[in-house]
Amino acid sequence: ETGRKKKIPSMNDKCAGGTGAVIDKINAKLKIPPEKLCEMGYKGLKLHPVAGKCGVFAETDINGLQKSGVPNDELMASLFEAIVMQNLSVLTRGNTLRPEVLLLGGPNFYIKGMQECWKVNIPKIWAERKFPLPEGVDPEDLIKTPENAQYFAAIGAIEFGKTEDESAGRYIGWEKLAWYIDVGREEEKRKKGSGAGLAKSPRELEEFKARYRHKPFHPARFRRGQVVEAFIGLDGGSTSTKAVLLSSDPERRVLAKAYQLSRGNPIEDAMEIFAKLEKQVVDQGARLEVLGVGTTGYAKDILKDVIAADAAVVETVAHTQAGLHFYDDIDVICDIGGQDIKIIILKAGRVKDFKLNTQCSAGNGYFLQSTAQGFGYKVEEFADVAFSAKSFPSFGYGCAVFMQSDIVDFQRQGWKPEEIMAGLCNVLPKNVWLYVSQIPNLAAIGRRFLLQGGTQYNLAAVKAQVDFIRSRFHGKGVEPEIIVHEHCGEAGAIGAALEAGRLWDLGRKSTFIGLDAVQRIQYTTTRNEATRCYFCKNKCLRTFIDVQTTNLSPNAYRPKKSKVPLAEGAQRLIIATCEKGTVEDVTEMRVIKGGLDEVKKANPNFAEIAAREAFRFPSIEPVVEPPPRFALTRAQKRRAELVRRRSELRIGIPRVLNMYSLAPLFLGYFAALGLEHRNIVFSDYTTEELYKAGAKRGAIDPCFPSKLGIPHVHNLLYVHHKRKPLDLIFFPMIDDLPSDLACTQGSRACPTVATTPEAVKAAFTKEGDLFAELGVRFLDTFCNPADPKLFERQMFDQFRDILGLTPEENRRAV
Repeated sequence: ETGRKKKIPSMNDKCAGGTGAVIDKINAKLKIPPEKLCEMGYKGLKLHPVAGKCGVFAETDINGLQKSGVPNDELMASLFEAIVMQNLSVLTRGNTLRPEVLLLGGPNFYIKGMQECWKVNIPKIWAERKFPLPEGVDPEDLIKTPENAQYFAAIGAIEFGKTEDESAGRYIGWEKLAWYIDVGREEEKRKKGSGAGLAKSPRELEEFKARYRHKPFHPARFRRGQVVEAFIGLDGGSTSTKAVLLSSDPERRVLAKAYQLSRGNPIEDAMEIFAKLEKQVVDQGARLEVLGVGTTGYAKDILKDVIAADAAVVETVAHTQAGLHFYDDIDVICDIGGQDIKIIILKAGRVKDFKLNTQCSAGNGYFLQSTAQGFGYKVEEFADVAFSAKSFPSFGYGCAVFMQSDIVDFQRQGWKPEEIMAGLCNVLPKNVWLYVSQIPNLAAIGRRFLLQGGTQYNLAAVKAQVDFIRSRFHGKGVEPEIIVHEHCGEAGAIGAALEAGRLWDLGRKSTFIGLDAVQRIQYTTTRNEATRCYFCKNKCLRTFIDVQTTNLSPNAYRPKKSKVPLAEGAQRLIIATCEKGTVEDVTEMRVIKGGLDEVKKANPNFAEIAAREAFRFPSIEPVVEPPPRFALTRAQKRRAELVRRRSELRIGIPRVLNMYSLAPLFLGYFAALGLEHRNIVFSDYTTEELYKAGAKRGAIDPCFPSKLGIPHVHNLLYVHHKRKPLDLIFFPMIDDLPSDLACTQGSRACPTVATTPEAVKAAFTKEGDLFAELGVRFLDTFCNPADPKLFERQMFDQFRDILGLTPEENRRAV
């Protein structure tokens, strides 16, 4: 009204997923020089799925793609895409970025690929929303990175200061600033800090170390000329590679073990770790004979194929077996690895439940490791440095990338590296138990806790966990028993070796190619258009790893033949997104498909069946109450016309959320009222393409199922409505759900899910009513299907004037 521009600020609140700190961390992991990173592009590069919402999960995705052979330029381009799409789908809060758009901040200023990614994706929104642009101007030219873009926040502070009245502030010199740096910060730290270190006294620390200090591992001694029969377990983790040698006797003793930080290539890591294991035997004049090999961890499948291991074991199974092999009557296993957190709850030696960090990777060992390295300490020095702190700052538990921001803030406040490292240890168990696994009442899940994973080698982290677990038992009348696995870092590898031993006990001969053959492995990795799969319409890009081995054992696994002639001892491993893509020959693909079809036939996918049957239009006898043959009043004429139009009315329904359970109810209602099957249109099933096409209108950042509401309505408007116009979009707000359970408090739907239709309506009417522009009416009827009488009234109120309903007709339809 005033003609002034309206400013709409928006920033990330709960998560720092799409920030420069994420790019820095991933770039450091990929060992890309900063100069090269700045020149890396986006246009024309193959993109891969990378999490944009969580920076630590983005690291995990990049880690997996790297181990699949994806080159660095494609990895970084995929990261740029994830960051930009996360910002466009959530941070813009549904607003259209109006030209000219300025790209500010360090990442946008320095990194060519970030600029290109914005310039590709923003014009797509302008085109979709028909936003008027200046004629004769390339849309990309309206997206600019100004000079000194990295300093705009500081420049803005100066400009804002110029607008203030002189009385608002006056420069009085630097003496008070100097006092604050030298004295004031220390006083603030004393007020805000913990007031003590991780241990309250030297005596407490010594008692803790006496109980939990890791005993030095002494490899087994062998006689010269002795043949050592053993099993090998190999754990190809996200940040490290571990291997153990287990004896062939029933005790399955740990004879030797090896550990090293991952160099980013699982095959080379495995070759080095096998050499370290064998050296511990050969140096004593003995000879190692491997009876079996098991793999686990991120790289378990590729390593199993390369070395022809006997088993690839799921990590939760491997860690459970390793824990139960050494300790009896364990109630809870807590494994903290480089990226993963696993809480395994046991009962009578069997897994009762487990929790994994599926939504957030806060509280992992890699974060502690990278922080220590950032301060110039080796990861082995972490505990001693953290224990030296007399006080530490209080971190808020949660997102690891936000904690990275807290570190910077604490440094500004004057906290020393050892104090910050102690603070990170202190918040670790809160992240594990309260934020990730969400188990505040630890006493309810057991009394005996076993701590595993490489992070447990850090005694400072163990001290914080022990104190936290004990604190959750106060007033419970019972004390917890907390044990650290004596081989905590190698627990996964031990579990894999135990599985190889179990197979050997059953009489299965090992397929392992042999130690000599492992050291002679040569391989090349190819990922380009020549490796694309054409066995289905997806046409996925695959990674070919051609491995050359010699001196194979007689029982070694023999891979499928390749279309490309390979030398003796060579094999081609294919990393693909489905089983059909793991072969090259169409005949072999058909064999695989036939096997998959047989498995599907024997094991029906009930979720798939339900998803299909839920949207099947029912055969129901109509309950239409015909209007009078001779309409006399205006109301009768109006109803007669509405009843006639029922067969022509086209209704679009989003295929999301509770519609998967309630679609039969609404379809039956519409069928009973005489609506045609062909005129009830559901949005397409959820795909990545459907989500990306319509996700850029989001104003809030809810859970993913709720976030899908906007893309599905977008699909109805821009795909189905374009094919044949819709009259209505029916997206009801479901307040409660019918239940077959008795004596329950209630059956309310999730509030976020219930109000999703209202958020969707707001998104499409934010900058103009898109429904009105396209001639579609949006109905977000508030419904209570669990209350039949109330539901009957709600449906009547909504459709009375649309379908010409009578109360009796509506009652019979419901």
